[in-house]
Amino acid sequence: MGQKVSPIGFRVGVYRGWDARWYADKEYAKLLHEDLAMRRLIRSRLRNASVSRVETERSANQLTVVVRTAKPGIVIGKQGAAVDSLRDELERMSGKRVRISIHEIKTPELDATLVAENVATQLEKRIAFRRAMKQAIMRSMRAGALGVKIAVAGRLGGSEMSRREWEMDGRVPLHTLRANIDYGKAEAHTTFGKIGVTCWLYVGDFVTATGEAITGLESKAAVDLPEPEAPAAPSAPAARVAPVAKAAPVVAEIEVVVEEVVEEPDVEVVEDITSGATEDDGTTPENAKIKKVTASRPAAKRKAATPKTQAAPKAATPSTRRKTTVKKDAEDEEE
Repeated sequence: MGQKVSPIGFRVGVYRGWDARWYADKEYAKLLHEDLAMRRLIRSRLRNASVSRVETERSANQLTVVVRTAKPGIVIGKQGAAVDSLRDELERMSGKRVRISIHEIKTPELDATLVAENVATQLEKRIAFRRAMKQAIMRSMRAGALGVKIAVAGRLGGSEMSRREWEMDGRVPLHTLRANIDYGKAEAHTTFGKIGVTCWLYVGDFVTATGEAITGLESKAAVDLPEPEAPAAPSAPAARVAPVAKAAPVVAEIEVVVEEVVEEPDVEVVEDITSGATEDDGTTPENAKIKKVTASRPAAKRKAATPKTQAAPKAATPSTRRKTTVKKDAEDEEE
């Protein structure tokens, strides 16, 4: 058996609050069953209103019920008739004065319970479970979710043996406490049995105390920076002129250095051309410049080039050998 923990119960009291905010000492069991009955009544009456959560708060003589829904118009009804009838039933059930507050969910694609209910309604309409899961995941990711996981279990497709299938996109860090993971369940009532749908939605991270401290330090540093500049405001014009005057000579010095670097090699190359190259060779000063710039050691290369050119005819041994043999034959004949 797998040990699974509800992401909501795992974070209650640390980052997430309770759905039932009241305290009772002796009548705890009675009030708990009363809350459960009220939740069943609200969900049965508002089945088509896409209700996500029902929260309860109790005081001495008053009961406050908070309904979070994506369709507040259905909950209110025409001229508030639906809310009035629901309030009357809740007062009759609890015996106290009941106050109902309706909170609208603007993005139902980022609510796990509503996403699971959407998949369940599609399964009841005999839509393929894989297609329903993929479409729901795609809508949630487009709405801004960082990760979505949907699991379906039961007689999928009417098969005789039940199984469990799931689809996932993004990342769902269940072991990270600061991760805001919404968890929801729903049931699809089909002709061949019930199919359970569960959804995990990773919306983002909760704001932690360490995160607030870091942002506070950054804001203090940003505020402390302009404080030393404030007293220097009266002498601002003098301070502004000084850096401009200093910046101008720096640019001039850089330009002079560049000109000197450009002129010095030109003078050296001209002297080498006059001393080494001749007009009969057909070499132009531009070609001589290229040779001078590319050669790192011009003197060593020129001295080494002359013996190579002179040694070329000496290395041609075949012709000299032929001449010596001819001379020897001629001397032998004379003798």
